[in-house]
Amino acid sequence: MEDQPKQAMLYQTLAENQVRCDLCNHHCTLSEGRTGICGVRKNIRGMLASLSYSHLASWHVDPVEKKPLFHYKPGSRTFSMATVGCNFRCSFCQNWDLSQYPQLNRDQSLPGGAVSPESLAREAQNQHCRSISFTYSEPTVFFELALETAQAAKPLGIDAIFVTNGYMSAKAIDTLQGWLTAANVDLKCFSEENYKKTCGGKLQPVLDNIRHLHQNGVWLEITTLIIPYFNDSEEELASIAEFIAEVDPAIPWHVSAFHPDFQMTNRPRTPYESLLAACRLGTEAGLHHIYTGNIPGGHYEHSFCRHCKETLIRRSGFQVLENRLTPQGLCPVCETPFDGIL
Repeated sequence: MEDQPKQAMLYQTLAENQVRCDLCNHHCTLSEGRTGICGVRKNIRGMLASLSYSHLASWHVDPVEKKPLFHYKPGSRTFSMATVGCNFRCSFCQNWDLSQYPQLNRDQSLPGGAVSPESLAREAQNQHCRSISFTYSEPTVFFELALETAQAAKPLGIDAIFVTNGYMSAKAIDTLQGWLTAANVDLKCFSEENYKKTCGGKLQPVLDNIRHLHQNGVWLEITTLIIPYFNDSEEELASIAEFIAEVDPAIPWHVSAFHPDFQMTNRPRTPYESLLAACRLGTEAGLHHIYTGNIPGGHYEHSFCRHCKETLIRRSGFQVLENRLTPQGLCPVCETPFDGIL
């Protein structure tokens, strides 16, 4: 496959060879030769180009629980893939070597080998994966490759998953309709100030997009990385839980432990007590499914019936130890349907 910039989707041509990218909520307006906030979309002679389209930087076969998705085909394998780049600048990023590569290596070409959507779909099939996850970095910024790979995978019976910061545009969400089956959205905090200062974005578009994805029928799970002295107050965690419950109390909430990384090395690791406090607040808000992450072990790894509280799926880390759902996806005790996709 020839390695060259691919014409991007979702942009407008403006006067004087400028372009406006409509892929995410930054809506970058770029003069000729300029690159967007993501670092991988560039105005080349009045055309917006996707620089990363043919640069697959990372791929791996993962348990789908690692995304984390606990209510999408539990125990299945997912083909995880990414290019570099991101439309956020989170100082606590746990995958900064991929997401921030274009900003940290401005004078270097993008890493990764040339790929085609069809070859990625076939590889996922060969690896016995039931889904392809666009993950590790922000999938919105390699939208064309993700969409075309999802389109190539669907006839093979393979679903598409986004693991995302949720900052895509409404146009991008609607373009994905019919191709995107599930998503895990990283809801980083519940403060406009912290979104702007620490992530380089805004909170409200993320909230709007969670609603939009849900309305479009995408199976959603939400992750919040709980960071000491950043988003770990009971007031903020309660606000996140209440928002999720307002959209749909069946949306699983994953509360994960932070470890110092990238530009945020001055904070301690998240104590388990903070995760337990978030679980309590989620329960009080009416959420049916709450899970702890990055600290293995304990009650909040398992899935329970939302009606009778029977244990349905037992896990250890990302491994499913036991799945007690009936073949119809029901609780074996009270026959309540399992929330999610089996």
